[in-house]
Amino acid sequence: MAANDTEDRRTRHKVFSSVLDEGPITASALAKGLDLTPAAIRRHMDALEGEGLIEVRELAGKQAGRGRPARHYVVTSRGHGSVTHSYDQLAVDILRFMKDRVGPEAVEEFTEDLVAKLRDRLGGELDRRGGTTVASRSRGLAAALTKEGYAASATPVAAGTPLEAMQLCQGHCPIQAVASEFPEICEAELAMFSDYLGVDVRRLSSLAHGDHVCTTHIPTSELTRPLIHSNDRPQGGSR
Repeated sequence: MAANDTEDRRTRHKVFSSVLDEGPITASALAKGLDLTPAAIRRHMDALEGEGLIEVRELAGKQAGRGRPARHYVVTSRGHGSVTHSYDQLAVDILRFMKDRVGPEAVEEFTEDLVAKLRDRLGGELDRRGGTTVASRSRGLAAALTKEGYAASATPVAAGTPLEAMQLCQGHCPIQAVASEFPEICEAELAMFSDYLGVDVRRLSSLAHGDHVCTTHIPTSELTRPLIHSNDRPQGGSR
C-alpha cells in the first residue's frame, strides 16, 4: 500500500509539472502525454484541484464539441507558490533595503543588470533558433525562456487578418515573488523582448499581478524597426 501511495504521489507530481510547463492544457492532452488512462488522469486532476494547485479555465475559440468551450487546466497562484524558491523573501528584503538606504535608482540599476544578464544567457539559444521573421523569433524566444525555467510558448493568433500576431505565454516565473513587489523587473523584461523582436509588444497578463500566466502580445503584421541580433543587446533594460 505504501508503495502504491508513493507511486501515486510521483504520478501526481508529473501531472502538476505538466500543467505548469504546458498549461493551459486539456485533461485529454495530459493523459496522452503522460500515457495515463482517462480515469487515472481525472483522479489526479481532481486531487490537484482539491488542493487548490490547479483550476479550470475555459478558453474562447477552443471548443470541446457541440459548442462547449474546452476545459483547459492552469496552475493557480497557490500552485505557483508551492514551487517558489525559499530565498524569494530574502531577495525582496535585500531590494527593500537597497531602495530605503541607497534610493530607487539602486533598484533600477539592479533590475537593468538582472535583465541584461538574462539576455546574455538567452543569447546562444536565440542565435540558434532565431530567424528573419517576428513569428520565428518569437518561437525562438519562447524556447530560450523555457530553458531558463519560464515554461514559455509562442502561438499565432488571428492568423490571416490585419490583427495577426504571436502570443507569448510564460507559465512560470522563477522570480514571481520579487517581481510582484518590484514591477520594474517585468517592465525591463518586456523592453528586452521588444528590442529583440523589433516590434512594440504589450503585456496582457502577469503572474506577478496574480494572473495565471504572463501573456505578451507580439504584432507580426508590420515591423516597426529592424530586428536585432542577440549579441546586440541594449545597455540596460529600457529604451
